[in-house]
Amino acid sequence: MTDAGDETADAGGTYTLLVELRSETTRSVGALGECRLSAGGYAYTGSALGPGGFSRVRRHRRTARGAHDVRHWHVDYLLGESGARVDRVVRAPGVDVECAVAERLPAGPVAGFGASDCGCRSHLSAATSLERIAERVIRAYDDATAERDRVCSWRPTDGQSC
Repeated sequence: MTDAGDETADAGGTYTLLVELRSETTRSVGALGECRLSAGGYAYTGSALGPGGFSRVRRHRRTARGAHDVRHWHVDYLLGESGARVDRVVRAPGVDVECAVAERLPAGPVAGFGASDCGCRSHLSAATSLERIAERVIRAYDDATAERDRVCSWRPTDGQSC
């Protein structure tokens, strides 16, 4: 699949970044303070409902590649780690299920991560492997949207469009 953000950036909706962190790290994350993240798979769920829609996902990918060095959102601190890599993006165009998805995933390692504007415990979830967390994310989207065709999983190496 190709970057869905390239073709439908203005559509907006909900997205989850599946991120591999290759080595443990401890770093200051804005107002959250010092956060320890173990090596493994992470799922960060956010929304892209404002102007520009899913172009926010492109910005996150640039941050993970080291091409964008601004720390605005909590996830920027994770993606700015040299050992972090965005493996794939799961998205639900045109719907706001950010909190519904985040609440269906296991509690994350950092309370409040990505959830400063809502009542969720965290919008960051973790697992020992990317595949394990990816399966949970797809199930969470299925449950939250109840319309499978509105959920799209994209991996940079797939070469197909959502």
